[in-house]
Amino acid sequence: MAKNEFTLAFNDVLEDKQLSKEIIISAIESAMVSAYRRAVGASAAQHVEARIDPETGKVMVFAEKEVVEDIIEPKTEVLLEEARKIKPDAQVGDMVIVESTPADFGRVAAQTARQVIQQRIREAERSNQMQYFERQVGEIVSGVVQATNAQSTTVGLDMKAEGTLPASQRIPGERFKVHDRIRAVVLEVKDGPRGPQIILSRAHRNFLRRLLENEVPEIYHGVVEIRAIAREPGARAKVAVSATQPGIDPVGACVGIKGVRIQAIVKELHDEKIDIIQWDADPMVYITKAISPARVAGVYLAEVEGTRTATVVVGEDQLSLAIGRDGQNARLAAKLTGWRIDIKSTVEASADTIVKLQNDPELAALMPSAVESIPVIEEILAKKAENRPVTPEEYEMLARFIDRVERRTSEMKAEAVRVAEGDVSLAEQAGIPAAAFDMRLEQAGIKEHVFNILTEAGIETVGSLMVKMKLDPNSVLGLPGIGPKAIQNIEECLAALTFPEPAPVQPEAAPVSEAVSTPASEPAMESLPDAAEATAVVEKQAQTRKEARKHGEEEQEDEGHKDGISLDELFTMKPEIFQTASGEEDEDSKDKKKGKKGKKKGVALEFDEELGEVVSRKKHKRSGGDFEEEW
Repeated sequence: MAKNEFTLAFNDVLEDKQLSKEIIISAIESAMVSAYRRAVGASAAQHVEARIDPETGKVMVFAEKEVVEDIIEPKTEVLLEEARKIKPDAQVGDMVIVESTPADFGRVAAQTARQVIQQRIREAERSNQMQYFERQVGEIVSGVVQATNAQSTTVGLDMKAEGTLPASQRIPGERFKVHDRIRAVVLEVKDGPRGPQIILSRAHRNFLRRLLENEVPEIYHGVVEIRAIAREPGARAKVAVSATQPGIDPVGACVGIKGVRIQAIVKELHDEKIDIIQWDADPMVYITKAISPARVAGVYLAEVEGTRTATVVVGEDQLSLAIGRDGQNARLAAKLTGWRIDIKSTVEASADTIVKLQNDPELAALMPSAVESIPVIEEILAKKAENRPVTPEEYEMLARFIDRVERRTSEMKAEAVRVAEGDVSLAEQAGIPAAAFDMRLEQAGIKEHVFNILTEAGIETVGSLMVKMKLDPNSVLGLPGIGPKAIQNIEECLAALTFPEPAPVQPEAAPVSEAVSTPASEPAMESLPDAAEATAVVEKQAQTRKEARKHGEEEQEDEGHKDGISLDELFTMKPEIFQTASGEEDEDSKDKKKGKKGKKKGVALEFDEELGEVVSRKKHKRSGGDFEEEW
């Protein structure tokens, strides 16, 4: 074979097999060694090597032989004169490697070595394929369908490799035809007797991940990060994303202008619906977004024996949307967040909350106001059970009831965990005495509308309020209806409190008599009609109260009477119960401007003949007329 002919043939082999030059030459040399052994009958113990000239294609074979004076076996012996041409100091009995290329080795050796060369090249080709596709695991590859049936689809890939797409890794509902070009992710590569076995997948969540990286440059460059993916192939998927730089909208980046980016992925995935949500470090916020598109009323977390459970409360009209068809939305949200999710309607959760309060005496003792509201909640649940209409306000009441009890339960569990682990409690960190947690919030003298907002937020005791005010005052300021004036009122009332030795929690005061300390600067009794004598007594006692407070001699008030309050206790009443609904304006000054008498809209003083004392009764006017409601 001429030089040019050999070079052309050699280059054709390199291009056809996509192998390196060294691999081909090594395979040819190995084949020539095998052909020489087969041609001359050399044993495997004899050292034989072959060398090929890449320029001319000439092959030379060298064999190790023993130096002798007379040759008996030419395959293994060489004369001393011939040996000294290669090794001048050779002696009889030495082993010398000499050229042993047979005279007719050219064409015969080529025919003999053909099969060996093909086998060596095939082995090198498989090894090269194996190394290449092992690096491609988890990446998307493109190929042409060569054959397909119900069990699997064979796909032709680069480097003349073949991949297998099992039926379990196909997107349900999609059908392939021969010569269709498809994309899939390399799931696994195994070494088999006929070469590498490449398993492909279009149903794995990493296929969706790589598609997002290809379509969204922000994800590819690391500006937007994929936090989690939950997928049911062909039906629906949820993807949680977050931005690694401020000022980036991760959800908008994935969706694209007019949804062009996400629509390209949906088309590739056989019209699979994809929900893109923003990841959040707060599990409650994260779970709320994961349940989308359903609107969530509340999320309450619990961890028992290593199992993390999230109870999600939704409205009646959102229940089916939150659960999804066959529970699909809830399953995907659980996979995405890693929490076990229990979805309940507001009505169902309210019934469970009532049972919890009734079966947990400790919780009921800490939340007497919630226990008192149970009859009202049960009445609403009865209306729902009888298919009577329930107003949005009543649904809102149920949601607030659930939220208060669940948050208080979570606080109790968290405190129990801290105690069990020996951690310092929040109260100890803030330097709050234990007696503060035995004092009800209504005893702090806080304005009524502020008191109502705090109790709705689940703050039941003075200690709880002091913890929040000292450790995180912004959490109180952030409550709806709480402003700088309300914060100032809270701080003044808390500063005026003194705490004796810890005492057991007293029974909750009866209605009307929620006696609290009244700041002497507020004109609590000036607007009362027909009560001149009572006003004089109250002003005198209020002055005494002010002086006692200056000397730190304030005492805890006694439990109020069931039907009224004595004149001796009037100075301890909330100033707000003598004011109108506005609560913060001076009624006397307003009435003077209008030229009217200072008339009390909400409270009237009466003399009770049975008790022999003046009592206070609060009235509210509603659509049904006047009626008395005791607090």
